[in-house]
Amino acid sequence: MVGTRMSRRARRHFKKIQRSDSKYALQEIASTIQTDVDKRLLSYDEALMLGNMIQNRADQVPGDAIVYAISDRDAYRRTLELYLRDALLTRTEQLLLWEERRRLGITDSEHDNLLNQLLAQWKRQGKSVTIDRFKKPNSGGADSA
Repeated sequence: MVGTRMSRRARRHFKKIQRSDSKYALQEIASTIQTDVDKRLLSYDEALMLGNMIQNRADQVPGDAIVYAISDRDAYRRTLELYLRDALLTRTEQLLLWEERRRLGITDSEHDNLLNQLLAQWKRQGKSVTIDRFKKPNSGGADSA
């Protein structure tokens, strides 16, 4: 993101993101950014960059609420929710999610945190999710050719 010029409006949002001290404040900023994109006052690329900054800032402030913003993490969250919709996360879906994480730059810890937040939400709603056990392949063995 270095070298990307931001509009005056985007810089204003950026400063608000840096000063925010709660997930609620970050969600308000994200909603304002979405409105600005809808009104074409901000480009989608600027909104995506700001949304990723919002998600990074949300990791730094206390609380376990999910912040919904135009961001790579939110795109991943929507994919994860889609796979969880049938209350079963299969091995195949886990492999597809791993590929999506790699593509979007989502770390395993971000995935685990988001999955735990979503599972806690579902549990509060009285729903349960079954996750197939998935063993990571051993990386210690050498292939014989």
